[in-house]
Amino acid sequence: MNYTDMHCDTLTECFHRGVSLRCNDLQADFARLKAAGCAAQCFAIFTQDSGAAGFFGYADFFKREVEASSDICAQAVNYSDIATARKEGQLACVLTAENLGFVTCAEDVKKLKSVGVCMASLVWNKENALACPNLKFCGNKPDFAAREARGLKKSGAEIARALDECGIIIDVSHLSDGGLSDLLRARKKPLVASHSDAFSLCGVSRNLTDGQIKSIADCGGVIGVNFCLDFLGGESAFISSLRHISRFISVGGEDCAAFGSDFDGMSAQSGMEDCLKMPELLNILSDMFGGRVAEKISSGNFLRVFKEVCG
Repeated sequence: MNYTDMHCDTLTECFHRGVSLRCNDLQADFARLKAAGCAAQCFAIFTQDSGAAGFFGYADFFKREVEASSDICAQAVNYSDIATARKEGQLACVLTAENLGFVTCAEDVKKLKSVGVCMASLVWNKENALACPNLKFCGNKPDFAAREARGLKKSGAEIARALDECGIIIDVSHLSDGGLSDLLRARKKPLVASHSDAFSLCGVSRNLTDGQIKSIADCGGVIGVNFCLDFLGGESAFISSLRHISRFISVGGEDCAAFGSDFDGMSAQSGMEDCLKMPELLNILSDMFGGRVAEKISSGNFLRVFKEVCG
C-alpha cells in the first residue's frame, strides 16, 4: 500500500546541514521514502526570521535537489502531477511553507504559488503579523496546557483569502484556537492540520480538541497524525499514533484521518524512528480498519483535498 505524508522538515534540515535530499542520515530522504512506498511527500520550508529572501533560497535548493534526482522523484503542483508520478513509480515531492510571517500581501502569495507552494501555514510557535500560535508562554517558558483564544489579525485574514484564491491549502497545525475558528466560519474550501494530534488523548495545546476535529472534518478537511511523542503521549510513537488515528475517525469520520509525520522536525521517536517504519504501520492500519479505510488514511483523504484545492 502506498501512502502520502503531509509534513516533514527534511528539506529545511538538509539545507542547513548541507546534505542531499536524495540520500542522508536523517529520518527521511528521497531514496528511503520511495523504498517505503511513499507516493507523495510534502516538504516544508520552515522560516522564522529569514524573511522572503531566505524562503526563496530554500525553494531554489528544493528545485535543484528534485531535478538532480529526476530518476526517482518529481515535483508535484497539482493532482495530475501526483497521478503521473505514481504511474511512473516516482516519488511526488510537494513543496509547502511553514510560517508565512514574511508575507505581506496577495502578490506575495502569488510568488509562493509561482515556485510551486501547495500548502502553507500562517504562523509557527511565535506570534507574527498574521496570527497567534496555539502555543502560549508564561514568562519565557511555554505553557502547554493553556489554549490561545485570540483570532486572526486583519492581515492574516487577507492572506488566508489570498491562499484560497491561489489554490494553496491552508494548514492550521500551529494556529490558535481563535484563528482556526475564524477560518472555519462559513468555510467553503477544506483546510488541513498537516501534523497534529488529539487533545483528548494528550492534553497539550498543540493538539486539536474533539470540536476542532469535527469542524475540520465537516469542511472536508483532513488531519495528519504527528509522530512526536510530546503530542502523542505514551512510550511508542507506533502504538500511540494508531490510538490518535482511531480518535480522529471516531470523532470526525473515516474521511478526515491522514499522516503528517513531522520527520526531521524532532529527534528520532521510539517506534517511528524514520520513514522506513511506514510499511509496518500501514499493515497494522489495514488489519485494524480494513483495506478500504486504510487506503483513505494512507493516501486517499489527503489526495482528495489536494485535488480539490490545488487542481
